[in-house]
Amino acid sequence: MTEVELYKELGTLTKSKEKWEESIPYVSSLLTYDSVKIQAKALWLLGEMGLIYPQSVQDTVPAIASFLDSPEPLLRERAVNALGRIGRGDYSIIEPYWMDLFRFASDEEPKVRLAFIWASENIATNTPYIYQEYMPVFETLLHDADDKVRMEAPEIFRVLGKRRPEFVRPYMNLLRQISETDENRNVGIHCLGAINATESR
Repeated sequence: MTEVELYKELGTLTKSKEKWEESIPYVSSLLTYDSVKIQAKALWLLGEMGLIYPQSVQDTVPAIASFLDSPEPLLRERAVNALGRIGRGDYSIIEPYWMDLFRFASDEEPKVRLAFIWASENIATNTPYIYQEYMPVFETLLHDADDKVRMEAPEIFRVLGKRRPEFVRPYMNLLRQISETDENRNVGIHCLGAINATESR
């Protein structure tokens, strides 16, 4: 099967959720395929599968985590995101790798920093309490040089504001200030969303 055919097959599998659990060993085997494009697709799909079937991807998590050290930004991005999705399904499965994710808050590639925020949002959805001591990391991302990262950073405050508003209250003035001063309108909108989520609790 050519790379193009394989990528198409994975695209078809993405839409066939009823086949996901039985396909996890096959998709996991593609992590060793000699193609960044296929590896990236497999990482993404394993993350989605792991959200629904976290126990079934448990044995593959170390292989997924190995891509955190990849020199290829796309693979780091996908590995971070996959661990976030699996961690949303069952935090205990990715707990050994959770602390390691924080280094990606300062990754040189904006898309990887963005993936770190997404992953954190996913994990915090069902396991918010673990983030109490790490709020300053997300505060730094509110000031990121990249527009997309700054747009997403308030979303972790929104997620936590709904679940653990006491974590977010110390940052309310900052979020309000950014909502009024950031040149990107969407950053302001997302900051207000975080404020509203927190105030509603």
